[in-house]
Amino acid sequence: MAAMTTVPSYTPSLWVRMCHALPRLDLTMQMRDNIFVPDSWEYQQTLLVLSSLSAIALVISLLVVLSFLIHYCCCHRGDRSEGSEEEEEDEDGSTGHGYSGKKGRGICCVTWVAVAAVTLCCVAIGIGFYGNSEANDGMYQLTSSLLTANYTLASIDLLISDTITGLQLSVSGPLTTMEELFTGSKPFLVSTRNCRRLSENVINLLSSISLARSSVDAGLGNDSSVSGASIIPLTPVPPSVAPTVVPTSSLMPNPFSPGWAANTLMVNEDYRWLSYVLLLLLDLIVCLFILLGLAKQARWLLILMTVLAWLALFLSWGSLGLETATVVALSDFCSDPNTFVLNSTNFNTGTSSDVLDYYLTCSRRMNSPFQQLLTQSQRALSNIHTHLSSLDRNALPQFPKAEKSLREVQQILNSTEGNFHQLVALLNCRGLNKDYIDSLKGLCYDGMEGLLYLSLYSFLSALAFTAILCSLPGAWRSFPSDSEEYEDSDSESEDPFTSHQDSKRFLQWQPWL
Repeated sequence: MAAMTTVPSYTPSLWVRMCHALPRLDLTMQMRDNIFVPDSWEYQQTLLVLSSLSAIALVISLLVVLSFLIHYCCCHRGDRSEGSEEEEEDEDGSTGHGYSGKKGRGICCVTWVAVAAVTLCCVAIGIGFYGNSEANDGMYQLTSSLLTANYTLASIDLLISDTITGLQLSVSGPLTTMEELFTGSKPFLVSTRNCRRLSENVINLLSSISLARSSVDAGLGNDSSVSGASIIPLTPVPPSVAPTVVPTSSLMPNPFSPGWAANTLMVNEDYRWLSYVLLLLLDLIVCLFILLGLAKQARWLLILMTVLAWLALFLSWGSLGLETATVVALSDFCSDPNTFVLNSTNFNTGTSSDVLDYYLTCSRRMNSPFQQLLTQSQRALSNIHTHLSSLDRNALPQFPKAEKSLREVQQILNSTEGNFHQLVALLNCRGLNKDYIDSLKGLCYDGMEGLLYLSLYSFLSALAFTAILCSLPGAWRSFPSDSEEYEDSDSESEDPFTSHQDSKRFLQWQPWL
């Protein structure tokens, strides 16, 4: 695959390859490619078809539950009269008060079916908690990598801005003063003007470096106000500190900003994680209270839990549909992420494809697209340093008033050279490529695994709630009605000899009394 050869230290996982190999059908049931193109309507149709499979499964579950309801309501209508006749025949020989043996067996069967379904639901809930945690870890790694990349890009822009500002100050300030002082000496004046020309050349070269900036920055020239404006959207914040400002627009900025992406993903991930936690807690509460209702034989509690079980059933199949579409789309992206990034206009607007390819692949065989600009800038700075050294040796004895301006230029030059060395290190592909690989690993390894576990949870919980809804009508049928309990209590209270006969029978059975 292309991703295996273009992204160092990253290979698509087995789950990514399996999900990526799934056949794709559109709404007209025609085969489509599995290339990740989220903006294409044809590609979106394939995801809708995959999501509709959970809707079909929901319809099947509803039909199964409906068939059981019909079975309990219609086919067992005559069981009540038969059960009442058997209770009358067994009433004289029975010493306890409660249900007949047939009802006891029914309650036992329904209880075991409900316990098995609740156990399956609890297993699904455990899988869901693990999958939710894995998905959250993957998104955390992704956002951390994006914040680190944003910090690097912001540092690059600030170094360029500081270097340009310092050189412009030297051109407009001390170099101009030195030119006025060296008016009577042509060699010293030529050296000073060469320093000015070289400084302006470095300003133009550094202004042409466009990385995570708009395309208008490439032709800035000497306009310092415009060059400083490009630094505004990128503020250097330590990558360990999460941004607290919520993005005001849901549209992707042009060009793509890692800080904006990290901000948006963290906000959405918080809502996603909380939604799944609430869903898991709902399933857990329903399962536990169903067991409590069966143990206490409380009709009202089972009726309430039945309503919540219907809600959980719809939510389980619905979440499975969303998870299926997300897993398939994520597998398509993770199978070849470089191609999507290089072809997407949101990423390559304002940044050339050569620059993107350099940072995405970071191959030793590739030269940096900024190598020529950096080399020319380094030579220009070295020449400026040579001219200043010559002026320091030869001009200061004749023009002592120029010492202050010369020292200011040398100080600015030293600061510029320090910023330049940091800029060269940051422009190397290894740092940003590592952040890119870490983001892919977080999204395509942990995130993919977490979504698969969440899909398994949704499927198992949907099966469990289907079984629970099929078994609860049997529990209602086996429970004694309020009228039966009232009649039993009245018969015991109206018979004044029941307790006396029972006590007499007990005394006769004890030989020592």
